[in-house]
Amino acid sequence: MHGAFADASSWNAVVERLQRAGYPVVAPANPLRGLAQDSTYISSVLKSIQGPIVLVGHSYGGAVISSAANGNRQVKALVFIDALMPDKGEVLSELAAKFRGSELSSALKSVPFRNADGTMGADLYLQPDKLRRVFAADLPAAMTQQMAVSQRPIAASAFAGRAAAAAWRAIPSWALVGTKDKAIAPDVERFEAKRAGSHTIEVSSSHVAMISHPDAVTDLILAAAAAKSAPAKPALAATGSKSLVLMELGTVAGAAVLAGAGLVKSARRRRGPAR
Repeated sequence: MHGAFADASSWNAVVERLQRAGYPVVAPANPLRGLAQDSTYISSVLKSIQGPIVLVGHSYGGAVISSAANGNRQVKALVFIDALMPDKGEVLSELAAKFRGSELSSALKSVPFRNADGTMGADLYLQPDKLRRVFAADLPAAMTQQMAVSQRPIAASAFAGRAAAAAWRAIPSWALVGTKDKAIAPDVERFEAKRAGSHTIEVSSSHVAMISHPDAVTDLILAAAAAKSAPAKPALAATGSKSLVLMELGTVAGAAVLAGAGLVKSARRRRGPAR
């Protein structure tokens, strides 16, 4: 599931590794119209899946999955990658601005659009000449130039989104903190992970750790999957059940809101231990 400023291909490197390990992957679309609408949509996607789920969210997607997973007993673990993890009732822009370190606000460009009923709205993009510094400083310039011209926007009204639930209060969670993240301040990510009691790792990464550090992100997802299904990978292989991984990259920008989301339904491989 993609989000603003990027699309589902941002997960390609992680998807490849998970598929190689025997985990099928699906990347659903993210409407990017606001937290309530996006969470409702992802909640519907979750209901179409059978079996245990590990739900993975990047950036704004962290907020989406935490609301979407609320009350869903199939979701066994949550994984947050450079993500927003709001508590119930928190406004995303206020949470993102809780600590210094984000340079997102000054990098945004607003583009007006007209709704079908004639009302006006605004989409937010990253300014092309600022995308690399704020979003993906550890990626090659040629790659970020392509990202700048193909980015997907998000409705500016999403900044005021207030979390309806906090699934991380009831579901075990894992978190990756990008120590060089300039979209969401690392101290915001640390605060959230500590509050949620997440199993946390820190990586010297920009905001898009799933692109620049796919091994670390994949390992964290697999750790969450293993913890919820079996103590070791050989035991997973012995059961003969399958796994499904659904991922989303979403990004919301506001006073410093940015993110992507992902869904991972984990189980086990039919043949042999995962490599």
